[in-house]
Amino acid sequence: MTSHIHHGASESFWVSTFLIVVAFVYLSSWVRVRRQDYSCVESWRAGSFLLGLLFTWIATASPLAALDHEILTAHMVQHLLLMTLAPPLILFGLPHTPLAHHLLLRFSPAVGRPLRSEPVQQFVNVVTHPAICWLAAAGTLVVWHIPSVFMLGLRSQMWHGTEQTSFLATGLLFWSPVVRPWQNSLKWPESSILLYLFLATLPCDILSGFLVFCDRVVYPVFLSSPRSFGFSALEDQQCAGALMWTCVTVVYLIAGAVFTARLLSPHLSEEFVIPQSDARRIAVRHTNPHRMEVV
Repeated sequence: MTSHIHHGASESFWVSTFLIVVAFVYLSSWVRVRRQDYSCVESWRAGSFLLGLLFTWIATASPLAALDHEILTAHMVQHLLLMTLAPPLILFGLPHTPLAHHLLLRFSPAVGRPLRSEPVQQFVNVVTHPAICWLAAAGTLVVWHIPSVFMLGLRSQMWHGTEQTSFLATGLLFWSPVVRPWQNSLKWPESSILLYLFLATLPCDILSGFLVFCDRVVYPVFLSSPRSFGFSALEDQQCAGALMWTCVTVVYLIAGAVFTARLLSPHLSEEFVIPQSDARRIAVRHTNPHRMEVV
């Protein structure tokens, strides 16, 4: 089996560079938006976005990434960071008000123009449907933990990158109906999100329960791995399953509790919505006086 340590340095360098560029573009746009209207984008959103990028870096380019072919628990930590923790933080960092969204796209034209095109908008409307988001996340989780597919990701740098990218992408899709980075993104009643979160725990519970209670090593490659932390291969597998079980349960429980609080307290939801009249007034105030456009 090809060691990830052998080709990890190059992969880590390019991933780190990409994440740094994303962080720089985001912060540059965020600073300009704040100059336009101080209350337009809250400071905590920038912190959330950067923390999500940090978790992505830890999973894909940090020393932890070099351990994923030796310890199943490290591999599971990567998956949890990419699917469960980083995506909601990144989505929370996106602008929620119409003016902030418009300005971020305006100050990042290379991203903004494609996103505003009609084909892209239609595609986004399809893939962000809650049913599609749930199926994509559940399917990705199950498929990549099939032993033969799992081994493919360990043996090939290309497939390893594909695996990590798919976890992050489907994680973003899964959390988009919950976090709702834009107010018009929800296609179902808000109360259905509680059922959405509950059903999402089922594939994770089945997989993690299987790893915890199975009396044999599911992925034999870890039998020959050095026991750096004193775990046997079976103990490592049980630890990985228990970690997944605990982390997913806690995170989804917190998300469900927060969402329930929002449903029971309508004024909490209103904090994230800018009235249409105010949006028009703010947009007009920040446009060129000779071009009175409404965002």
